[in-house]
Amino acid sequence: MKRNTSQIDYFTLWLHQIKTPISAISLLIQRDTQAKFNHQMEQELLQIENYTHMALNYLKIEQSGSDLDFVEVSLDRVIKETVKKFSILFIYNRIQLDYKITSQKVLSDEKWLRVLVEQILSNSLKYTPEGGRIQIYMSPVKKNQLIIEDTGIGIRAEDLPRIFERGYSGFNGRIHEKSTGLGLFLSQKITKRLGHEIAIESTVGKGTKVIIDLARTPLAKDY
Repeated sequence: MKRNTSQIDYFTLWLHQIKTPISAISLLIQRDTQAKFNHQMEQELLQIENYTHMALNYLKIEQSGSDLDFVEVSLDRVIKETVKKFSILFIYNRIQLDYKITSQKVLSDEKWLRVLVEQILSNSLKYTPEGGRIQIYMSPVKKNQLIIEDTGIGIRAEDLPRIFERGYSGFNGRIHEKSTGLGLFLSQKITKRLGHEIAIESTVGKGTKVIIDLARTPLAKDY
């Protein structure tokens, strides 16, 4: 019963969020008689796809862990496929990508690791203004830490302790009307299921750094 209530609460928030790109596309189509706004519509459609996948992934991650398949995963393959998926947002918003090849193999479930990276990169793109920059690299000081860092609007210090709560969007999310706090909530749930860790450092007006610690207990200890 508690789980069903949780899912209903989640979809209430999700339905609120999905209305934004749908309304935007509707307005663009009404204004656009000669396909002038194709670029904007493509971006909004990508957002709809992301929100839909977010909902489906939430339901899946709540289920039994029997579908997890832990193998050695090429981190670069996961990152490159994710960057390709969001290439339209990088191009149209003129956001610079600084990606340093990791050459890392990590013990994880490739499908869910990709979903995790997608959620983090999607958030960075959402809150990074036109002409900004996103960096993807391995920590130079600690092994196994993947860092995704942006020059976005940042997160207030008082909001940081609650950013992983379901539905908590904080001051920036409310002001910019871009978030209901689902992405980071899902990211933390995925991270815990995979046996990884996630942390966020941020400064308002300067940007946000997401640190994903991909270290994991040896596979033999999972059984």
